[in-house]
Amino acid sequence: MLKRDNVWLGAVLGLVLPAIAYLLVEVLKSKVKALEKDDLLYIGCVALNLLLVRYYFREYKENTARGIIAATFVCAFVFFYHKMKQ
Repeated sequence: MLKRDNVWLGAVLGLVLPAIAYLLVEVLKSKVKALEKDDLLYIGCVALNLLLVRYYFREYKENTARGIIAATFVCAFVFFYHKMKQ
């Protein structure tokens, strides 16, 4: 993927992948009636970061993986905060 080992790069990657998945979930929810229960889908969007973390740890890019983990916690916090407000 990317050759740099940077926490900020990891944070950006960790926010972009769930954002793309979130947009995909929103499109699917409007098209498929069975996907109205969206909690599990949103958790899946955040869980996609685990694939990135695994890849970057295997490539010995620990700082990038740490940035992805930090972004994952931010995404999870936003998800749970949003659910508590409803």
